[in-house]
Amino acid sequence: MAVATGMIKGARILILEDDPLLAMDMEDFMLSQEVTVIGPVSSVDQALQAVDRGIDGAVLDLNLRGTYSYPVIERLKLLGIPFVVCSGYAELPETRERLDGVALLPKPCDFNKLKVLLAEEFVKSASLTVGSPEEKTR
Repeated sequence: MAVATGMIKGARILILEDDPLLAMDMEDFMLSQEVTVIGPVSSVDQALQAVDRGIDGAVLDLNLRGTYSYPVIERLKLLGIPFVVCSGYAELPETRERLDGVALLPKPCDFNKLKVLLAEEFVKSASLTVGSPEEKTR
């Protein structure tokens, strides 16, 4: 797993989290993994702006004080950007159904599991883009 987790080193990772203490802890952990942290941000609009400016991956909270991060999730899927949703709602059946195929991590977040899940998403993303038509035209 060490090889896979190394994939996030140097990556620009967006943190979308509305809990300031968790956001700060997550930022500290990501910085310790030699990641460039974008944010943390606490709103869908801020997150979408960050995505538009360019990121390599993301860690998203699902419920931001009553506003859901689904627009960010959809944008990331569309762009093929790897991400993990870290949420207190991760284990609810309706969340699992709506986010089928999305890497979900329940809160409280185990940061080591987060690192592994994010690295796995980077591996999946890389395997999907190898040999893609976009790659061949570059």
